[in-house]
Formats: sequence, structure tokens, C-alpha cells
Amino acid sequence: MRIAIFPGSFDPYTKGHDSIVRRGLPLFDKIIIGVGVNARKQGLKPAEKRIEALRKLYQDEPKIQVEGYNDLTVDFAKRMGANFILRGIRSIKDFEYELAIADVNRRLSGIETVILFTEPDLACVSSTIVRELQYFGRDIKEFVPEGLDVEINDQSH
Repeated sequence: MRIAIFPGSFDPYTKGHDSIVRRGLPLFDKIIIGVGVNARKQGLKPAEKRIEALRKLYQDEPKIQVEGYNDLTVDFAKRMGANFILRGIRSIKDFEYELAIADVNRRLSGIETVILFTEPDLACVSSTIVRELQYFGRDIKEFVPEGLDVEINDQSH
């Protein structure tokens, strides 16, 4: 089976993330969205809430599984039986970062990274920007997938 993990903090999960996952579905037998828990990062929403919201969003898609993890991405991938890491890139800046990470991951584990380019109309959407809008109480609905639990993404300052 072709199993890919799609790792990230997803705080919040955006339309860009959703696009990469949905466009990856024909390429893989299963995609495991790995919600990474990083003790060095303080998220707006607890990882458990993000995992719960993503499971609900994809409840009707049998090829998508959502799991949390707090170790190296390659260790999570091995534990899940994945042989690919799925990533999306928006710009040359993202490319340089993802290239370095992909090289290290391949050296550590032999797992290949598959990169999909972000759709042009979503290239400006990043979790950092959406989180900032969210923090200051702005409406973020146009940046998050329809059907994502709104309560998970609403945060007023």
C-alpha cells in the first residue's frame, strides 16, 4: 500500500492544507494527517481539539486518518507504516526549507517526500497569517475549509 503522512501543527488547518490532502488522495491508498505536538510551540487551540475537528471534517473519507504525534516525523511515519511524506509548498522560500527537511528525512529513514505545489489562489494562505487574524478576532472562514468545526477556529482577542 502507498501510505503517506501529511504532517504539521495545523494551528489552524487552512484551505491550503485541505487542498494538498484532497489532491493527494488519487496518489495514495491512505493519507494520515499527523497533527504534531511541539512542546516548544504554544498553539491557539490544543492539539486534541485540532485532531477532533479534522477527524470530523474527514469522517466521510475512508482514505484519510488523523493522528497526533510528538516525536520526529520520520519516527511517526515508520510507526504508521507510511512510505511517503506529503508536503505542500507555496514559494521558493518554502521549497528551500522543504528540500533540506526532505533530504534529512530520507537519510534518516529512506522515506521519500512528495511535494505538491499550492494552488495559486491559496498561495497567500498560511497558518501563521490566519492565526494572527484569528487572534485579533477577525473572521477567518474564507481561509479554512468549509465544514471545519467553526468553534475550533473562532478565537477572539
